[in-house]
Amino acid sequence: MDVDLRKLRYFAAVAEELHFGRAAERLHIAQPVLSRQIRALEQELRVQLLTRDRRSTALTPAGEQVRKDAVALLAAAEGLRRRALRAAGGTDRLTVGFMPGITVTTAVQALTARHPGLTVDVLRTSWDDQTQAVRDGRVDLSFVRMPADREDLCLRPLFSEPRVAVLPRGHRLAGKQAVGIADLAGERLLQDPDAVPEWRDLPHRRPDEDPRPVPVVRTVEEKLEYVAALQGVVVLPRSTALYYTRPDLCQVTVTDIEPGQVCLAWSARQPGPLTLEFADLAAEIYADGP
Repeated sequence: MDVDLRKLRYFAAVAEELHFGRAAERLHIAQPVLSRQIRALEQELRVQLLTRDRRSTALTPAGEQVRKDAVALLAAAEGLRRRALRAAGGTDRLTVGFMPGITVTTAVQALTARHPGLTVDVLRTSWDDQTQAVRDGRVDLSFVRMPADREDLCLRPLFSEPRVAVLPRGHRLAGKQAVGIADLAGERLLQDPDAVPEWRDLPHRRPDEDPRPVPVVRTVEEKLEYVAALQGVVVLPRSTALYYTRPDLCQVTVTDIEPGQVCLAWSARQPGPLTLEFADLAAEIYADGP
């Protein structure tokens, strides 16, 4: 059995929205058509992917597995298309990935000034796919935040920046200019502790006494929603925190932890000349910081 990528793309939209109406609108198709395509995919795979009633749509365990696999499959298909076009000489194009808070406009404009016929596309990435997007060909190179998986990649350091604690406006530390990581010892961290090893390794850090389970978060937006709901704090690069500025939150610099580092990543396997030229330009532009 061959998996129909179109049906898989439809399912991925429903799995992300968990709402058939919003997914249909996003895909620009009628909702009954979308429902039929999802049912057809379930019949082809011989599993139930979604449970649905009048109030909600949820993924089954099989649906969750397909959702995870679909991300890589759809990205690989898009990468294949882009690589084929490049190999055929059918496009004069470069795609640049970037993490939230990183501005790539100056470097892109510098490259297109040198190559007036060039089209440069940009793609926003996340912690989950910032390097995978390079490996599967969705982007030619990407601005990534460290730590990042270096396998099969070339990485060029660009700049570093302070990291800040993002707190609710009414937090006890909200009025301070700066804090140390020990000041956050009693806080619940709403992210992978390995991302803030200085907090993880604090001696005498009190156990979490909040009876609520630590929420599972995938995006910066979700983290900030939980911070605003008084469920904990997060530590972010300053540019990311500024990018998501909102009136119910504030940022306080954490002075005694390693700064966040931004690098440019591209495939170690035969990078194109435009990729290497862009890397050189970016290194010059960001030599003095963001």
